[in-house]
This record gives sequence, structure tokens and C-alpha cells, in this order.
Amino acid sequence: MPESTARPLPAEYAPYAAKYIALVPDGDIIATLARQMETTLAEFGEIPEERSLYRYAPGKWSLREVLGHIVDTERILAYRALRIARGDQTPLPGFDQDAFIATAHFDRCSMSELLGAYTIVRQSTLLLLSSLSDKDWGRLGTASGNPLSVRAAAWMMAGHELHHLAVVQNLYLR
Repeated sequence: MPESTARPLPAEYAPYAAKYIALVPDGDIIATLARQMETTLAEFGEIPEERSLYRYAPGKWSLREVLGHIVDTERILAYRALRIARGDQTPLPGFDQDAFIATAHFDRCSMSELLGAYTIVRQSTLLLLSSLSDKDWGRLGTASGNPLSVRAAAWMMAGHELHHLAVVQNLYLR
């Protein structure tokens, strides 16, 4: 079985990531991420600009911020995957998603700009992951003080996005 189709083992990621990885269907993660791009573009692409600033409760992120957060998280996970795939054993730091949102100014971007950023980041991620050997997929590093394999980083990207798509459906677009 190619390494890109193997579900990561719990020893390959932090305990908090289990909830994201569990959301991802079995199969080739590259194909899953490619299909997911179509779904995410369709979901967010139908949101009118004026609605994209909607927050379902005070202090919650706008729809633009949710999409920006998905993009930022994928950038970080792809960077971690790249470093680990290349054999870098430097422990990688965590990140505070709320601090990122506070300084990202996503509400100043149009949905079109954010969808463009999402598309470019996902295409870049797909190219990176497609270039990996089976050995690369299984490499293990450290991120946020926890083990992280390249494979787990890819599955986390997909699961994190699925999590936020469900939140959007259940809390923003109902």
C-alpha cells in the first residue's frame, strides 16, 4: 500500500489531531485533498460578499476569517511537512490561531481574494505531496512539542478543513 493511502498511526501526531484525522475517509490523501478543493471552493464561492462578514455570535470569526484560517493552517502544516520530509529534525513551534486571526486582517480581503489564496495554497500543497517518496511520507519530526509525520500533516490538513466546513454549514449557513 502506498504511504499516501495509509492512515497515520496515533504515534505520528499530537492527541488533539485525532479528531481531525478521524474525519478523513480512508484512501489516497492526495486525491482526497484534490476533491476537497472543489468542495471548499463551491461552498465558500456561493457566499455573497456581504454575508462573508457574518459572525454567528459575538467574538466568533467571520466567514472570511474562517477561510483565511483554513489557508493559514494549511500553509503551516505544508511547511511542517516539507521540513520533515527533507529530514530536518529541528523541533517546529506551535502557533496561536487566535493571534494569527487578530493580525491577519482577513475581513479587509474580498472572498474572491481569499478563494484565490486558498486555490494557490492547495495547488502548492498538492504539488509538494505528489513529489514525495514512500520513505518521505513516513518521516517523523516534532511540531508543537509532539511527534508529527509527513503523512499525519497531510491528513490533518484534510481533517481540519472538514471540521471547519461542518462548522460553516451548521453555524453560519443554516
